Amino acid sequence: MFRAIADVLRQIGGAVATVVTLPFRAVARLLGGASGAGRRGARRA
Repeated sequence: MFRAIADVLRQIGGAVATVVTLPFRAVARLLGGASGAGRRGARRA
């Protein structure tokens, strides 16, 4: 029984962690894409 409760808590924790990290991943992707585009533009010039 305790194992089942632990599994449920683990799943809930994983879902919460995913939801919390999604905005940070999106921001990092946007910043990474912007800096990458800037670097490419500098190379062309």
